[in-house]
Amino acid sequence: MLIFLIGYMGSGKSTTGKKLARRLGLPFYDLDLLISTHQGLSIPEIFQQKGEAQFRNVEAAQLRTLNENDHAVVSTGGGTPCHHHNMQW
Repeated sequence: MLIFLIGYMGSGKSTTGKKLARRLGLPFYDLDLLISTHQGLSIPEIFQQKGEAQFRNVEAAQLRTLNENDHAVVSTGGGTPCHHHNMQW
């Protein structure tokens, strides 16, 4: 079971996701943290240095990787569902 949490920035997706994952015994992934780690930059730095288009490409690639998991709780970025290709699964 894959559970993707979507919502506005600061709405509590990460906090809720961690609690839900712990309760269900599933791994928890924060999409923004995965992107930052992969790029070696903070989200604002990625936007500033590489632009939104590159950020969205990396975001989509991370989502595809996460979608290969059988079971997990994933907190998405606030803008993730605004791009329909991210919601195709």
